[in-house]
Amino acid sequence: MNYLLIVLGAVSLGFGVAGMFLPVLPTTPFLLLTAWCWLKGSPRLHAWLMSQPKLGPYIRDFQEHKCISRKVKTISVITLWLTITLSIVLVHQLWLRILLAIIAIGVTWHILSFKTKK
Repeated sequence: MNYLLIVLGAVSLGFGVAGMFLPVLPTTPFLLLTAWCWLKGSPRLHAWLMSQPKLGPYIRDFQEHKCISRKVKTISVITLWLTITLSIVLVHQLWLRILLAIIAIGVTWHILSFKTKK
């Protein structure tokens, strides 16, 4: 069981990191899943994850306070809109452009709906 949780955590971490760069792939749920899997499957890997300067505080803030820092919100929304705008420009089908815009609006709303870390 531990090996399965370790592998699931590693895959989830990969998706979470990819989500930092891909606008429609959420980062937070995958990082939270990684933290949970490794907490149960490998305390050593969990400690490593939580000690990472970029990921640890982000995960801890969300787990403990259900909040996201203003900096992370700003970077997330700007990155989302830059990549979605590029995608909209490159795609020629109107329905796909509309779908991308709707997704961007939904993801923006979701990100901004969380409390801002003070």
